[in-house]
Amino acid sequence: MVRMTPDELRRSYIDFMKGIGASQVPSSSLLPENDPSTLFTGSGMQPMVPYLLGEKHPAGNEIANIQKCLRTVDIDEVGDTSHLTFFEMIGRWEFKANEHNYKQKQIDAIWHWHIIELGMDPGRLYISAFAGSDELNIPKDAEAIQLWSAKFKSVGIDPIIEDDPWQYGASRGGKIFLYDEKENWWSRAGSPLHMPVGEPGGPDSEMFYDLDPDGDPLDHPASVSERFLEIGNNVFMCYTKEDTGFVKMQNPNLDYGGGLERVATALNGDKDIYNTAFFLNPKNKLMELSGQSYTDDLKSFRIILDHVRAATFLINDGAAPANSDAGYITRRLLRRAIRAGKKIGIQGSFVGLLSEVYIDEATAYEDLIGNKEKVIEIVNKEENLFYRTLQQGEVEIQKHLKNKGKVTGADAFYFYETYGFPLELTEEFLLESGYSMEDKASYIEAAKKHAEMSRTASAGKFKGGLAEHSAETTALHTVSHLLLAGLREVLGDHVHQQGSNITSERLRFDFNHDEKLTPEQIAKVEKYVNDAISSKAVTYISELPKLEAKESNVEGNFWDKYPDIVKVYTIQDHEGKVWSREVCGGPHVADTTTLGRFSIQKEQSSAAGVRRIKGGLFKH
Repeated sequence: MVRMTPDELRRSYIDFMKGIGASQVPSSSLLPENDPSTLFTGSGMQPMVPYLLGEKHPAGNEIANIQKCLRTVDIDEVGDTSHLTFFEMIGRWEFKANEHNYKQKQIDAIWHWHIIELGMDPGRLYISAFAGSDELNIPKDAEAIQLWSAKFKSVGIDPIIEDDPWQYGASRGGKIFLYDEKENWWSRAGSPLHMPVGEPGGPDSEMFYDLDPDGDPLDHPASVSERFLEIGNNVFMCYTKEDTGFVKMQNPNLDYGGGLERVATALNGDKDIYNTAFFLNPKNKLMELSGQSYTDDLKSFRIILDHVRAATFLINDGAAPANSDAGYITRRLLRRAIRAGKKIGIQGSFVGLLSEVYIDEATAYEDLIGNKEKVIEIVNKEENLFYRTLQQGEVEIQKHLKNKGKVTGADAFYFYETYGFPLELTEEFLLESGYSMEDKASYIEAAKKHAEMSRTASAGKFKGGLAEHSAETTALHTVSHLLLAGLREVLGDHVHQQGSNITSERLRFDFNHDEKLTPEQIAKVEKYVNDAISSKAVTYISELPKLEAKESNVEGNFWDKYPDIVKVYTIQDHEGKVWSREVCGGPHVADTTTLGRFSIQKEQSSAAGVRRIKGGLFKH
């Protein structure tokens, strides 16, 4: 097979999907604009949830895109052959599809792209499908099984169906494996048993590529093995949960999602995702900088390659390194990469040089190319700051040794948590100073205690389901539009949103501005918002071509990422005064009569050139 560059692979997918009738939409930001439940966009489906639940998509009922994604749960797993924190998901959706042919259209399309367009070996492709459930009174997905069987037969492959894969594995030559709802059912609630009334869900059909045909014959797609790599999932959202059970939808939804880097891995026929073209030039740059070969320290190289890539995209989307929220993850990624760089012998700054390679190759993301200097400046600043942090950590360890005469594992975790000084560097420093760490196990205990506290705090902070649209969050989201308009009125038109997080209790809003707001400015912004609320303004929704919206001064900060047709939310009172006019896709109140009184409770710095406001609504 011919190794395709990332851009060639992206272009191949989008061109093919557009050719069969899909409208291309741009990637959403890594920082969700209207989802208070999570810090990051973690899947291609996440920005599509409102449309899967029935809202009309401005681009139509059949769309395709490539979505930037980030999953922090995988940070500590990075270093093996497959885990990434940042990845790109290819997607195709049909909203309110034709019940009678949407599965065939999807399976035809995805087979053609993988097998015909990319030249993937169909003999190494495996499929999973829903086996059905007597308990739920839902039949097996016979249609998907039949369609996939026809595809294998078309290339001369006998599509043996394995209905008991856990017993026999791949040893009997099966190509289609049937699993229950634990493996092949999708809903937002996970298990169909937990789906609330009115929620859509349905069977899915996953696609796997065999990276080791001579591997263990008991392996199968759902077993714990590196042999079968999942490269895509087709979700047939064709049921709704009702009081009487599961009811077929007249106009179901389709969601296809696949990992672009995983597709490249399958094309390579190599288990190591870091041997794909996505990492080829960055890997060469890293070997040049370190003087070492990739195979000399696989784990350190992989950590650096993944983390610098993720941090580069995060910074571009507004998550500059910080001590909390999304910026904390950026900082953690960069510092872990810097430590790994030290381990492979890199002397001096290097992260900005590696980030530049990723940016130069990201021609599919024009905003990143345009922000190249700014992103690299932030990366370099963070790297220099961390080197100073390391120096400070060494000073603090010396003081501790002078006072206590020893360093325990718990002490080492304190150095890590307080000064960012990692365990391995503490051990290295102690060894050089003629000491060894005592009671190292107490480091793990201290880390576990901290993790429990962090999870408890996160559960409270980000409670609520994906794209939660409660009355409280809807009200505060509407207020966020008025707040931005007020800030622009008081501070100037240079102000734009840089991020937000909304819970049912409070609004947090980030915006670009170089100076701390004065009490007078805060009072004026508050007055603007409350005057708008008092005016009993009404929310109007319209759809406009993106260029027309931009030229008519509609507020928006991600024009290159918006689709060709955008939704514009206008908050206007009965006398004709427009209080806010902004591109958005989230929930809003119909009018301001129920909002109460808005109060700014805190104004502070969030990052360089970015301010943060925290506020809430109170009854009159």
